[in-house]
Amino acid sequence: MNIKNLHTLACVLLISFTSACKKDGNMSSTEKLALNDHDTAFVHPGLLHKQTDFDRMKAKVNAGAQPWLSGWNKLTVNAHASLNWQPTPSEVVYRGSDGVHAENYGQLYNDVAAAYATALRWKVSGDKAYADKSIAIMNAWSAKLTALGGNNDVNLAAGLYGYQFANAAEIMRSYQGWQAADFKRFQQMMLNIFYPLNHSFLSRREKCMSHFYANWDLCVMNSILAIGVLCDNRDLYNEAVAYFKHGAGNGCIMNAVWYIHPGGLGQWQESGRDQGHNTLGIGLMGAFCEMAWNQGNDLYGYDDNRFLKGAEYVAKYNLGDSVPYVAYTNCLGVNQTIISEASRGSVRPIWELVYNHYVKRKGLAAPYSKLFAEKIRPEGGGGNYGGTSGGFDQLGYGTLTCTLDPVQ
Repeated sequence: MNIKNLHTLACVLLISFTSACKKDGNMSSTEKLALNDHDTAFVHPGLLHKQTDFDRMKAKVNAGAQPWLSGWNKLTVNAHASLNWQPTPSEVVYRGSDGVHAENYGQLYNDVAAAYATALRWKVSGDKAYADKSIAIMNAWSAKLTALGGNNDVNLAAGLYGYQFANAAEIMRSYQGWQAADFKRFQQMMLNIFYPLNHSFLSRREKCMSHFYANWDLCVMNSILAIGVLCDNRDLYNEAVAYFKHGAGNGCIMNAVWYIHPGGLGQWQESGRDQGHNTLGIGLMGAFCEMAWNQGNDLYGYDDNRFLKGAEYVAKYNLGDSVPYVAYTNCLGVNQTIISEASRGSVRPIWELVYNHYVKRKGLAAPYSKLFAEKIRPEGGGGNYGGTSGGFDQLGYGTLTCTLDPVQ
C-alpha cells in the first residue's frame, strides 16, 4: 500500500460511508475530515504516556508515595517484567482457526506484554538492562514476523497487539541503545503487516455496518492511531480520529454509546451481549481517548463527554447496581431485549484511566468509575488477569501510570 496516498484514500473512505453517525449529519465527509486534519508535529513519547507521566511515576515511586508504589510493586513481580523473559517470535501469527494452521497468537500477546512491562521498568527505574530487554523482544519480532493469519479473528490480533506493540515501541524510541535501523524495521513491520489489516477492516463495505460489535472497530482504531504516531504519519492518525467521530460502524462514539438515558447514563452497544465484552469496549475507548489526548485532541470530551456517560453506565452495572436498558436491535436481526448478566462484575485494569482523567484532570463526577478503580487497585497487567487472551486485552498498570495528584 502506498502510504503517501493515504490522505486521499481517507477522504474517499469518508465520502463513501453510507451509514453515518447521528452527530453532524448534514456535514459532508470531506468537511468532517477537515475538522481532524491536524498538521502539528507529533509529541514523542506520546501514546498512552508522555515524558511528564514518566517523570511523575519515577518521582512518586522514589518517594514511596501511594498508590504509585503499590502499582510499581504489582509491575515488578509480574513475570513479564523480568529480565529472564525470553521472546518466542514466529514468522506467521495465527488467531482463529483457518482449518490448516494451529493458533499461536499467545506467543505474540505474551511478548507484547513483556516488551511493554520492561519498557515501563526502564523508564521508572533507569536500569538500562530493562531497556535492552524490551528492545530485544521487539527486535526479535521485527526480524522474523512476515504475516498475520487465521480466520476473521486475525483482525482482533492486528488491532489489539498492533496498538499495544506500538505503545511499547513509542516508549523505547528515545533509547540510544535502539539502533536506528532496528527502529525503522519495527516501524515497517507495523506499517506493512499490522496496518493493512487494520485499514482493510475499518474500510469494509457491508450493508449492515453494525454486524461487528464495538470492540472490533475500537481495537483496530487504536492500532491505526498508535501506528500513525509511532511512524509520524498524520494520515493514519486522522483516519482513526475521523472514524471515532463519524464512522459507519460501532467504533464510532455515537454508535458505541448508542443511547443516552434520562439522567445521563449512556448505554454501551454491547450491554445486551455480555459484560466481558462490554468492559473491553470501555478499556479500548479509554486507551483511544488517552492517546489522542496526549497529542492534543480531546476526544474524552467529545459530544458532551459521551464516553464518560458510557463508562459510568458500564461501571455501575458491573458493580452490582441496576441501570436502565433499552432493547438493542441491529440490521442483522440481533434483538437484545434485556441487559446481559453474563460475566457481570468482570474485572479489567481499565478504570484508573477513566477515573483520573474525568475526576482529577477535568474535575467532573465519575462516581462509579471511581468506585471500580478503588475496588481493584492496584491494577496489574498482562498475566495478572488469567493466561488466556482476555487477560491481555489491556496493557494495564493504570495505578502506576495513570494516577494523578489529588484535585486541588
